[in-house]
Amino acid sequence: MADLDEFRITFGDLLDRQAERLGDREFLVHVEHGRRYTFSQFRAECDRVARGLMALGIQRGDHVGIWATNYTEWVVAQFATAKIGAVLVTVNPAYRTHELEYLLLQSDLCALILIASFRTSDYVAMLNEVVPELRDSAPGGLHSDKLPYLRHIVFIPPYPQEVTRDGSQPTNQETPPGMWRWDEVMARGEAVSQEVLAKRQAECDPDDVANILYTSGTTGSPKGAMLTHFFQVANMHLLAEGWHFTERDRLCVPLPLYHAFGCVVGGITCVLQGAAMVLPSEYFDPLTTLEALEQERCTAAIGVPAMFIAQLGHPDFDKFDLNTMRTGIMAGAPCPVEVMRQVLDRMGINEITIGYGQTEALLLTLTDSDDTIERRVSTVGKVMPYMEVKLIDSQTGQLVGEGEQGELCSRSVMCMKGYYHMPEATAETIDADGWLHTGDLATVDSDGYYKITGRIKDMVIRGGENIYPAEIEQFLFTHPKIADVQVFGVPDLRFGEELTAWIVLKEGQTATEDQIRGFCQGNISHFKIPRYVKFVSEFPMTVTGKAQKFRMRDMAVEELGLQQAQVETA
Repeated sequence: MADLDEFRITFGDLLDRQAERLGDREFLVHVEHGRRYTFSQFRAECDRVARGLMALGIQRGDHVGIWATNYTEWVVAQFATAKIGAVLVTVNPAYRTHELEYLLLQSDLCALILIASFRTSDYVAMLNEVVPELRDSAPGGLHSDKLPYLRHIVFIPPYPQEVTRDGSQPTNQETPPGMWRWDEVMARGEAVSQEVLAKRQAECDPDDVANILYTSGTTGSPKGAMLTHFFQVANMHLLAEGWHFTERDRLCVPLPLYHAFGCVVGGITCVLQGAAMVLPSEYFDPLTTLEALEQERCTAAIGVPAMFIAQLGHPDFDKFDLNTMRTGIMAGAPCPVEVMRQVLDRMGINEITIGYGQTEALLLTLTDSDDTIERRVSTVGKVMPYMEVKLIDSQTGQLVGEGEQGELCSRSVMCMKGYYHMPEATAETIDADGWLHTGDLATVDSDGYYKITGRIKDMVIRGGENIYPAEIEQFLFTHPKIADVQVFGVPDLRFGEELTAWIVLKEGQTATEDQIRGFCQGNISHFKIPRYVKFVSEFPMTVTGKAQKFRMRDMAVEELGLQQAQVETA
């Protein structure tokens, strides 16, 4: 096992080292946009952007945001900011004006890089609504009393393909008022020499914060987790060893880059290992992902379970030749056992692993590609090296025994520095002894394999019985007609809470509520059988493919007329 100090390196130095070593080997491919970079070309592009940002006056420690879908410019910005010691702040592509304003204020951005639009979101219009002074500003001359740090807005113009992809013209094809154009920033970088960039890069420290990644904010305000260069590189080295990922691999990354699973497990791991990173399209689509897997002869893929479910369920799935596929990682949400079996049997990803982690700590546990199929379909693996994990009773703080359910806590040198400008929230998450409290419930068996059993806040209490939706979801996934399912609680005057199951059926299948309940009877305890069953075509989802149960609950309360059953609690 390597000493972690070997990975005490900045992103910029890591990229330079790999570009010198690998040169003309392909590193980054964007299938939809038709972009390809070798390691040498990618480093040169990053250096041009880094020098351009320095020409704008971006200093070490300054915060630079990026609000975009999966463009190659996103990955360039990730390493260009790192080279000059700036902190890249990722902005969720699904944000609207209220969320954007919160992030701009909370993160102290001095610059924001953005694209024109995404689906129904006009980013330029939303930014002008939040920062009306922008319209009357010269590029680089923005002054806002509300946002005193924000000076620069950098605009990434649409690609030609975007004009005809959906038969319409994208908004804001021209550079909007008050903004630099991406290529204009690179041109300004000609005034900054490569020697000046090298000097700045040499001042950067592996323990500096490289990124601030905001949590989803499903409860309370989003929190910005501060992640260092060393933390990310070291954690990704351990991950790569676990799933046998090497420079011979070509990794398909359909995940949004703003999320740690996309930019860290995707971007950092590929640079670290010298592998190719394949972006199928700007945002996840099962068909374009399958096309990319086949066309680019990918050997590896990452994603959340919902993404694999969507690919397996696509009507054209069987038309694709996926015989180059070898390994991958599924994480980000609980993986149904039946889905994992289909990934192995139908997609042929025989060495796929299951990982568990959080933005605040990245990967904590991992199955090994050498583990038995049973281990890989039913657990999230063992604790990764250099990490401590314990399970505690969330009420008493006492350790729980083998096979008993408890909150999973972790401690390691690979952990966030804290939440930006949120000392109280940091203290609530990382206790005085350095243990990070994940809020996730788990059990561990005698061989040290962990199984995630639910979220503390997802637990449903029905008539005094504690019910964990993940358990019921796993059971319902064994129904031959069910493609996807989400179980959650709704208020009930008699029992306090009742269970609701929202179900997506496999294509061409039909079922009734009574049939679903009949399937449960005799197989799970009576109090775990959902009282309410609803068949849907899709779930409300985050951009990363996580089902938003809080939204489903609100919708169900409204549809079922349960408003009077809601009881305020402390």
